Amino acid sequence: MAFFPKTFTALALAASIALPLPAAALDDQQKKEFGEFIKQYLIENPEIMLEVQDALQKKQEAQRLVKANMAIEENTTDIFESKNDVTLGNPKGDVTVVEFFDYNCSYCRHALPDMQAMLKKDKNVRFVLKEFPILGPDSVAAHKVADAFRKLAPEKYADFHVALLGTEGRASDETAIAVAASLSVSEDKIRAEMAKSPNDGIVQATYQLASSLGISGTPSYVIGNELVPGAVGLDDLEAKVKNMRSCGKTAC
Repeated sequence: MAFFPKTFTALALAASIALPLPAAALDDQQKKEFGEFIKQYLIENPEIMLEVQDALQKKQEAQRLVKANMAIEENTTDIFESKNDVTLGNPKGDVTVVEFFDYNCSYCRHALPDMQAMLKKDKNVRFVLKEFPILGPDSVAAHKVADAFRKLAPEKYADFHVALLGTEGRASDETAIAVAASLSVSEDKIRAEMAKSPNDGIVQATYQLASSLGISGTPSYVIGNELVPGAVGLDDLEAKVKNMRSCGKTAC
C-alpha cells in the first residue's frame, strides 16, 4: 500500500534518527521522544489527518465492494430471478438492473424518472424492482399492499409503482390502498389477499439478502457483479449498462 508522501518522509526521517534499533529495544525515554516528534509533526500538519481519513474511507469502500461482489455471486438467483419481484422493460433483456427501494425513500422518488427514462430509451434492458421496506411501519404496510396488488394485478403493477412512489407525503397502508383503488383493485380484494398470503417471509428474505450484500439504504442497484449504492443518476446507470454489453462488466 502506498503511504502519503508527507507522512512517509516525516516518519522515515524520524525512524532513521530515532529508531536505529527495533522498536522493542527502545527505552521509555526514546519512545516518549519519538511520540512527541510524531505528535508535533501532526499538529503542525493537520491536513495529513484528512488524507489518512480519506485513505481509510477508500480502503473500507474497496473492502465493502469485494464483499458485495462475493455476495452477488453467491446469491445470483435470489437477486436477479426471484419470483417475488416485478420485472419491467424487456423480460428477456440482455442486461438486468435490480433496484432495492422503499416507497418512503425520497431518493427513490428522485430516481424514479431515471428508471422511466431508461425503459423508454433502451428497449433491451430488464429492470427488476425489489421491495425493501426499511423506513418504518408505514413503509412495511405500504409494501404489504403492493405485494397483494402484484399478486392480484401484475399487469398493472408498473402503474401502481409509479403512482405510489410519486405520491406526495408519506406512503402508508391508506395511501397504497387508495392507489390500488384508482387502478380498479378494490380494498376488499387487497385485504383478502393480504390475509391469504402475507408477505412477511418475502420481506425477511429481502432483508437477509440486503444484509449479505452490505445494503443499508435505498435506492441500491445491482448491475452485473457490481453493487451500486445511492441515486447515482441516469448517466451513470446507462454507462454501466453500456459497459455490460461491451465487456461483461460495469467498468471496462
